[in-house]
Amino acid sequence: MKRVVVTGMGGVTALGDQWSEIEAALEAGRNAVRRMPEWDYFESLHTRLACPLPGFVAPAHYPRKKTRSMGPVSLYSVRASELALADAGLTGDTSIADGRMGVAYGSSSGSVEPIRAFGTMLSTGSMSEVTSNSYVQMMPHTSAVNVSLFWDLKGRIVPTSCACASGSQAIGYAYESIATGKQAMMLAGGAEELSGPAVAVFDTLYATSTRNDEPHLTPRPFDVARDGLVVGEGAATLVLEEYEHAVARGARIHAEIAGFGCNSDGVHITQPTAATMARAMQLALDDAHLKPEAIAYVNAHGTSTDRGDLAESHATAQVFGERMPISSLKSYVGHTLGACGALEAWWTIEMMKRNRYAPTLNLTQPDPACAPLDYIMHEARAIDAEYVMSNNFAFGGINTSLIFRRAP
Repeated sequence: MKRVVVTGMGGVTALGDQWSEIEAALEAGRNAVRRMPEWDYFESLHTRLACPLPGFVAPAHYPRKKTRSMGPVSLYSVRASELALADAGLTGDTSIADGRMGVAYGSSSGSVEPIRAFGTMLSTGSMSEVTSNSYVQMMPHTSAVNVSLFWDLKGRIVPTSCACASGSQAIGYAYESIATGKQAMMLAGGAEELSGPAVAVFDTLYATSTRNDEPHLTPRPFDVARDGLVVGEGAATLVLEEYEHAVARGARIHAEIAGFGCNSDGVHITQPTAATMARAMQLALDDAHLKPEAIAYVNAHGTSTDRGDLAESHATAQVFGERMPISSLKSYVGHTLGACGALEAWWTIEMMKRNRYAPTLNLTQPDPACAPLDYIMHEARAIDAEYVMSNNFAFGGINTSLIFRRAP
């Protein structure tokens, strides 16, 4: 098996596109949650909260010939990938277009507006809103395909449309593609665009926060007073590379991917199962040939839902015991769904590089029903970690766990 390293990282988030901006918000304890008055139109929607991107505009140098097949989710993916390629020193490099680089990318779904066009067709019989690009913009693999087309990438394409594990599963499958010698490089990540229907999915399950007049106080992962998640949007991309390939071109290495675990609950489509969550973490440890005590920090999925936080905390305690430091980055930018696994991997690596880990925002009193863990609260924690873990869990009982090692 070949070693796999991260040589580029980038993204578009509600807290900014540069790590310096994001780090400043984490240090200040500032989240991106805001009230969405435009959602008052949805009269039965309980929540009015979200974490939207602040005024995203596609760069002027993006040619219309390529962007016409893109909705917002694809544009976010392409921009995040552009930033990651630049960070890796691969912008304009001919090696990415000769078949050595592939793409693993995911989102919960494609863009929403084309769905409206097809809905109009079904309800009125009129195809006036349907265009030749409607399906391409809404198809589940729109991000993966458009990222590949934008840079003429000719390697394998692995679409991962599996809700909240889309981004982490993409990184895991990209890692496996390189580790087994199928590709030398992969762009891996996830994206999501914000929409009323996406929020309604969780709202109908009574899983959204309704602190509509207190956006700065929610979400509250693992807290006794948590009342649900807040949906966000954005995208993040990692450039993964075979270690010797990276060294040969003099690439800067951010971290090494040491292990990946993925399984499914096989029980219920929306209710998580602690035992199989724990099994996914153990699979990642086995893949990395590590014992639990080697992991110094866990980045939690931490959605701020009742059952989700309970199951995850008990799964984490089952594997690591009470000593494990843990925090949830969704307390800052909400649940970015298909993007969260990639976004949280990026931020976890940035924190590992600095030995400084952000606390869970708004966590003031851990729920006694959650497992006893070393919840990082109130202020950042200095941890000298060689190995860290990032976990994500999705509808359908899809569980993922990634282990990152400090750059060799």
